[in-house]
Amino acid sequence: MRLNEFQKAAVSHKEGPALVLAGPGSGKTTVIAHRIRALIEEAGVRPEHILVITFTRAAADEMKTRFSNLMGGQSLPVTFGTFHSVYFRILKYAYHYDASQIIGDEGRMRFLAEELSDLEPAMAEEPPEGLSEILGEISAVKSDMLELSHYYAKSCPEQVFRRLFRAYEARLRRENVIDFDDMLSLCYELLTARPDILKGWQGRYRYILCDEFQDINRLQYEILKLLALPENNLFAVGDDDQAIYRFRGARPELMLNFPREFPAAKKYLLSVNYRSTDRIIRAAGVLIAHNRARFEKKITGTRGAGEPVLLGAFSDQGRENRRILEHIREYRRAGCPYEKMAVLSRTNLGLRPLAGMLMEYGIPFTAKDVIPSLYSHQVSRDILAYIKAALGDESRENLLRIINKPCRYISRTALSGKQVSLDEVEAIYEEKPWIGERAARLKADLKVISRRPPCQAVIYIRRAVGYDGWLSGQAKERGLDEKALFDVLEELQADAGEYQTFPEWFAHMERVSEELKKKRRDKSGGVTLSTVHGAKGLEYRAVFLPDVNEGVFPHEKAGIPADLEEERRLFYVAMTRAKDRLHIYWTKERSGRPSEPGRFAMELKGLGPQEGET
Repeated sequence: MRLNEFQKAAVSHKEGPALVLAGPGSGKTTVIAHRIRALIEEAGVRPEHILVITFTRAAADEMKTRFSNLMGGQSLPVTFGTFHSVYFRILKYAYHYDASQIIGDEGRMRFLAEELSDLEPAMAEEPPEGLSEILGEISAVKSDMLELSHYYAKSCPEQVFRRLFRAYEARLRRENVIDFDDMLSLCYELLTARPDILKGWQGRYRYILCDEFQDINRLQYEILKLLALPENNLFAVGDDDQAIYRFRGARPELMLNFPREFPAAKKYLLSVNYRSTDRIIRAAGVLIAHNRARFEKKITGTRGAGEPVLLGAFSDQGRENRRILEHIREYRRAGCPYEKMAVLSRTNLGLRPLAGMLMEYGIPFTAKDVIPSLYSHQVSRDILAYIKAALGDESRENLLRIINKPCRYISRTALSGKQVSLDEVEAIYEEKPWIGERAARLKADLKVISRRPPCQAVIYIRRAVGYDGWLSGQAKERGLDEKALFDVLEELQADAGEYQTFPEWFAHMERVSEELKKKRRDKSGGVTLSTVHGAKGLEYRAVFLPDVNEGVFPHEKAGIPADLEEERRLFYVAMTRAKDRLHIYWTKERSGRPSEPGRFAMELKGLGPQEGET
């Protein structure tokens, strides 16, 4: 590939620090490969003195392959690795760790769940996503090098988080294992405590090239700076406008402060986008310009004006998804393979209704992220347990799920044996008639539920039985996202409304659940359904961005300016996945409530024609 003038300038950088701002589709991997070649062939640097470091094994392997191809297949001892693999190598030499001592995500989740069960039994049924949030915050404390007492948790009450953090750390030590954050913190401690060991590694890696620099966290950066001393031959490549991992501990401000940290640093802008058409590039530029904390850039394209960016407003998600379906069919008829199209959502939950529609119409798709089944959510399982009980399932397991939702003061011990008789439960509380009456009322409610069609049954459970009130109280008491829980209820109720009988509805549930399980295993192709995070680094001929509503995208939790700017960067990443066609849609109603178009949609108004319902 022939380099353009901006790429040549970056590749030809001599000694000292450099910051390379690599916009979407600007050929940053090509620049890194050519930079390594130039160091070896033109600057006379020995290959073993070059370290190329990034975040994923796949990215490191791709750079290694690109460099090898550039060098005609030569095998040269340049080090390509992830932060964790490189830093763990340093630890291995000093402390003789081996891979068996590294605990993965599954083990971390198990440790946390067990410690949580001991410390906070009331939270023991915390769903996996809740545990993931807590683990994410534990990682943030470590990677940001924070004092635990100075950290204010969002995933659970303050004191609970601190007790959990200490218990989790103690568990790691007891089991003689380290997690991925420990790899970094132990490496930093080693290099700061042992100048002799640090000097040895500085001599080994005299030239460091870092990819995706915008995603670096504090601890990774501090170690990188130590290794780069004293010459500071640090070649940092990234795009501050694509920094979307603050929730994982990434700190984009480290990239923004690079010129201040290294006053002698040269700055290079890769300003030519080879991926997208001019209209898509312009729209993305208009959007991201609303962010304040960024390097200003002027990005140009090479592929001509292209088709307009289409904006669309629809009355509800069903109509929005049907329009997406129509366009997918239209593009397929025009010769665009399904594999070249993608629907990108802010969260994986947003993909669920469309996945069901694609199944219904026989359009193949692949789920890049796990799309959770609506019916496996804890709220759905509660409602379905009521319905199963109404239809005769009086197993202890099923009744335990609902017996105190809402609270009836019925003890678990009153439900003995694998099968439970509510008549017997009522009899047990003969001396406490006020509890017995609640058991009798439950029996009466189950009889009513059994005689109603699915949607009416769900409404009865929510309102007459009192499930809505109980759920609202639980959300407040446990600090859960009440709106998200009620969104699930509304989605389940709408889903039930499509069926006249319980057997029809249950058959549909089983079919959808099985299909989603297959999609997790089957990556054979079709339209890509993905979160925006999952699509980073990828490109498609046609991209659909649904549900660009305020509170959805941007997410309602983005309450402070830094969070909102991150949401806008995420939307910028979504837009710049598109090569030829870009659709941005929102709805006037969500979960039965009026909804407004998101501010990002409004920032783009007028840049393209609007489609949708008249």
